Amino acid sequence: MNKNLSKKGFTIIELLVVIAIIAVLAAIVLVNVTKYINKGKDAAIQGNLASVITNAAVAIDGGATDVCANPTITAAITAAKTAYGDVAGDTAFCKDADTTDTAWAACSQLKDTDSYFCVDSTGKKSTVATKTGCTSLAFTVSACP
Repeated sequence: MNKNLSKKGFTIIELLVVIAIIAVLAAIVLVNVTKYINKGKDAAIQGNLASVITNAAVAIDGGATDVCANPTITAAITAAKTAYGDVAGDTAFCKDADTTDTAWAACSQLKDTDSYFCVDSTGKKSTVATKTGCTSLAFTVSACP
């Protein structure tokens, strides 16, 4: 009497296999999407720090001596922090040699490569592996302490 009933629908094993396959595919897609999102964030960080070079030159031409206190520079540093996703932390910062000199350096952590991107008053742009490795050619102190 119930012979036809047992042939309708899916077994629990079939459903679990399908769910497992979907989960594996979703994990693969998520990893790839996250990688490309982080590459985009790195490009934004590098763009923000590259703008610091131009903005600092304009500030120095205008007579500024404390480049890192300039509002356009602090806005670019904040934008780099925002792109990284850590506005409250020290993932990006600017450092002057001192307040009477025009030597400066700015540094930010990158999201995808877990390295640091630095720019300085000489126009140098570099990517280094560690925070302490981010040094400026403009002065001898570490730009990324």
